[in-house]
Amino acid sequence: MSCFRKLVFLSSIVLIGVSTFGQEAAAVDTIKASLAKATTAAEKVSVLDNLSRTLMNVNIQEADKYGQQMVEVAEESRDRELMVKTYISNGLRNSYFAGVKEYLKKSIDYYEKGLSLARENRLEELATDALTKLASVYLSVPDYDKASDYIGQAASTASVVENDSLQSVVLQTQGDVHLAKNAKIEALRFYLSSLRLAEKIKDHRLIRDSYVRLSNFYSKIEDHDRAIDYYTLAYKELDNMDTRNVPYQRVIDINSIGNLFAAKKSYDLAIKYHERSLAMADSLKFPNLKVPTYVSLLNHYLGRDEPELALQFLNSKQGKNLLTFLSQFGLSGAGDDAYAVIYTGIGKIDSAKYYFEKASAYYENIANEMMRANFYGHKAAMYKKSGEYNKSIDILLKAQEIAKKNGQLELLSKAAKELDTLYALSGNYELSRQYGSLHYLYKDSLDKLSREKELVQVEAQDEQERQRILAEEMAEKKRRRNNIQYLGITIGIAAFFVVLVLLGMFKVSEGMIKAIGFFVFLMLFEFIFLVFKKKIAGITHGEPLKDLFFMIGLAALLLPLHHWLEHRVIKFLTSHNRLTAAGRHIRSKLFRRSGKDEH
Repeated sequence: MSCFRKLVFLSSIVLIGVSTFGQEAAAVDTIKASLAKATTAAEKVSVLDNLSRTLMNVNIQEADKYGQQMVEVAEESRDRELMVKTYISNGLRNSYFAGVKEYLKKSIDYYEKGLSLARENRLEELATDALTKLASVYLSVPDYDKASDYIGQAASTASVVENDSLQSVVLQTQGDVHLAKNAKIEALRFYLSSLRLAEKIKDHRLIRDSYVRLSNFYSKIEDHDRAIDYYTLAYKELDNMDTRNVPYQRVIDINSIGNLFAAKKSYDLAIKYHERSLAMADSLKFPNLKVPTYVSLLNHYLGRDEPELALQFLNSKQGKNLLTFLSQFGLSGAGDDAYAVIYTGIGKIDSAKYYFEKASAYYENIANEMMRANFYGHKAAMYKKSGEYNKSIDILLKAQEIAKKNGQLELLSKAAKELDTLYALSGNYELSRQYGSLHYLYKDSLDKLSREKELVQVEAQDEQERQRILAEEMAEKKRRRNNIQYLGITIGIAAFFVVLVLLGMFKVSEGMIKAIGFFVFLMLFEFIFLVFKKKIAGITHGEPLKDLFFMIGLAALLLPLHHWLEHRVIKFLTSHNRLTAAGRHIRSKLFRRSGKDEH
């Protein structure tokens, strides 16, 4: 199997499988039962949102039914915020299958309705959310200009909304747009800014999202170890989250880490992670959760150029489950394409032609442009292998046009190289030379990008180090500021004690001394509590139960001491014996000295 076909096939299959399992996989019957118990419009919308998005992994027709029901409930409530949320939810639900034209269009339409309604009613936070999601969905078209426009609007709207969580999401999407446009250092800065903001507000979901994006960033520049590091951090963040989808997300994460090991060519480790992901899905008894791993295993065999093993996998029980899933969701053409590519690699041309014919209707009428370009590349490779060069050329030219339209430089380079070979085989040497020249032109551009990629790796390390130094500097400034405050508090408490002692040396009412003494001792012991709590934070790590036991123990020790010491000192200061005499002695000395100065 040629490198051209292998690479393009990998990208098309990934688009189908991985993004459809972001929602919780709770039993549908349980969610329906909670819907029956919902009374208010807000409660119904919340349950319908969960139900419709979950059903996108189970039954799309039913998902559409409940998605429409959610819109109807919100519309009848006349609650504008609720109405906007339903449109955004439906847009997100349909975006799971953005590789299919029908769902891509539905997603965009729902988002635009939500955006329009949010703007009409000055719901700035929801408008920002819709703009951010529109930018993301246009990246999958791909239409980078529209994606840039929408994220620019989102950033502008977010700047007037005091919502750090929303601002973090905007920063993440800004990073996505810049990465898609090959502005890698800018993308990294946005990702790191988002991470810092998420850490500041201690939002573990956003921290996790930032780690996933940083993993994707380093995967793009082929720094596989760092990509694995960040995805491992993202996986560990699930320990800090208590949403119901966490067990299911763990299954997806383990599979994704396996894919990163496969990209690193650590194939044995990759297989172990994929097998672990399947075992975890089995334990949760949610069969469709295995589909991303099935896709990964198929890609694994194709990535190693082992079409026989890929065929063996597709004919296995796991492969049949994958094909059933694709058929159930109207994506059977992708399964037919898989068989066609495998049979081309094995050399069974008649079988390959049969499956390409079966897949044609899906890719011509349903799939988006980029998936159709991939399909053309597969089919052209088959005709080349069968010796039908003119048919291969005609189909490859179609793929080339789509690649040119979408700025897919790597695909253009491979297409030009194939066309060079095909025209030479068909005897048209002039066009062969033209496409040979084009191939080297594209190759030079790719080589330049490759050199830039190495530079980006160095710059990325520098940026990470810069951010680390900045974080340390900020921590040091905070430490110094805190130390100054602690010193000020200490001096203040000492000054209050001096004042308290001086009051006891003069004839001051007992009530005033007791009141001031109560305040001084209260401040002293609360300060002791504060210092101890700060010191113990490294042991308790902010866990409420540990903090509670520590504070109880400290109170049991300090509270009796507080009362005993306060009682003894106040009693001593209010006795008016030696202290009042000392006060008279001080006054007499001061006044006597003052009289001498006048003479």
